[in-house]
Amino acid sequence: MRLRKLSEGFGAEAEEIPADFRSLWDAFFASQVLVLRKQSFTPGAYLAFARRFGRPEPHVIEQFHHPEHADILILSNVRKDGEPTGLADAGTYFHTDYSYLEVPARATLLYSIQVPKQGGDTLFADQYAAYDGLTSGMKKRIENLEALHHYGNRDDLDRGSRTVASVLTGEQEKKMAWVRHPVVRAHPVTGRKALYAVSGSSFGIEGMPQDEALDLLDELKAHATQQKYQCRLEYGVGDVVIWDNASLLHSATLTDPDDPRTLWRITVKEERERS
Repeated sequence: MRLRKLSEGFGAEAEEIPADFRSLWDAFFASQVLVLRKQSFTPGAYLAFARRFGRPEPHVIEQFHHPEHADILILSNVRKDGEPTGLADAGTYFHTDYSYLEVPARATLLYSIQVPKQGGDTLFADQYAAYDGLTSGMKKRIENLEALHHYGNRDDLDRGSRTVASVLTGEQEKKMAWVRHPVVRAHPVTGRKALYAVSGSSFGIEGMPQDEALDLLDELKAHATQQKYQCRLEYGVGDVVIWDNASLLHSATLTDPDDPRTLWRITVKEERERS
């Protein structure tokens, strides 16, 4: 593949999808964020492409599933006949997709259909580098800790806020349960250690008083989202971005609600539950 860097630290872009999927697979895990510019996918072809990375998991918010394919979630601020056509302002805080599920997400794919005149970028934070940048004392302190995760954004629980986690219905909330994941997680493909979902869905730490746990998670979040660990992605129409949830935090950025933006999202899960 002919790759260009997105930033000095991580991320790459290309304009052609290689016939050899192995080269795409390797480039993805090496770069953590891989952008394929100016693609043209039907919904079915996009889903078939995503399935090469793993098993798609439909999002719990089923009212914004694509009408032809439930594995595709529509992210959009566009309204039709006064009704929303997709999730607006989704994920506008640093988080890791599906970290609130027992089997975590491997990759998320976004296909850009409409691009706003301004904004709409995605921020990524490298959690390999964030882990490597910890002091030896902090690494030892968190080595065997398990974080408690649930759907939501621990920094904003106001259901009327634009940065709250996308609001669930009562029935959807019943489907959500508490799960545990290591604070430091060995990547299931590369084996490298990374901080895992220290921002977003992590609400506590197993066996630790809540105030102490929140202080530690907030300290790790502040460290893990420093500018030096970040990369900003700007979209064009037809761009497909694929990111590695096991080694990254990411955050959408707010846009003008009247400036149309639409993307199709597919999230694929890891192969099996961790032991």
